[in-house]
Amino acid sequence: MSAPSQLPPLPADLTLDRPRARAAARGEGVLSIVVALAASLFLLFLVAPLVGLVGGGGAAGLRQLVSDDELQFSLLLTIGTATLATLLGIMGATPVAYALARGRFRGRSFLAAMIDLPLLIPHPVAGIALLLVLGRNTPLGSALWAMGMQITGSVTGIVCAMLFVSAPLYVSAAREAFDRVDPRFEGVARTLGDSAWQAMRRVTLPLAWRGLLAAAIVMWARAVSEFGAIVILVYHPRVASVLSYERFTAFGLREALPVAAVLVLLALVPLVALRALRGDERLPSRRR
Repeated sequence: MSAPSQLPPLPADLTLDRPRARAAARGEGVLSIVVALAASLFLLFLVAPLVGLVGGGGAAGLRQLVSDDELQFSLLLTIGTATLATLLGIMGATPVAYALARGRFRGRSFLAAMIDLPLLIPHPVAGIALLLVLGRNTPLGSALWAMGMQITGSVTGIVCAMLFVSAPLYVSAAREAFDRVDPRFEGVARTLGDSAWQAMRRVTLPLAWRGLLAAAIVMWARAVSEFGAIVILVYHPRVASVLSYERFTAFGLREALPVAAVLVLLALVPLVALRALRGDERLPSRRR
């Protein structure tokens, strides 16, 4: 048997250079420290204001929930209007999200972009846009006023503002939930005699319900936190965010702090619900 052939020597530029390797290791160590420091500062920047807000006004805010009638009313108004806006969004936006997920029609990308636009514009601008359509001096607003429905300065206006700024989040998340359900399941249901609506109701919705519920929770949380569009369209009655702003401008930080802390604590409710909903379960994924 012939002797095994030896491997050719490595090129000079690929040979192990221990000093260079040690320098590279030191460079990676320095880079790791810089990245860790930047990440720590970023987390501190996000967490410190919230911890300071809750720590400085959380206890006072909880005490005021018992004794402050105005705060109680504003919180109930906020929760009620956000819930109503979310229910209206579910009814109207779910078919739109399904059409965007399943449909292949001309103008689909443009429609999706227009739906997302309220997320990108400043929210006072969103309030001005609503005012131009629903204000009392506009054709639609005057027609609604003639029918006894007031938008500006009313609970209905609060719901409209919340719906306008938060529904795009529901559409986006619901579209993703529908997109994660394999359309072949619907095809099998259709071959068994189901109509398109029956296939959606009996197959798609049961598979996508977790994603749709998560989308509704996100929409509700966004509606609760809305300020800019509401303060333009409806200053009275005051939701909690407007009450916090009003107390800050009228009485200063000390009076606004408890209301703001209560809003932060309220925001924890949908956050915990969302984390519990997602857990470690996953929707059936579409095969690519």
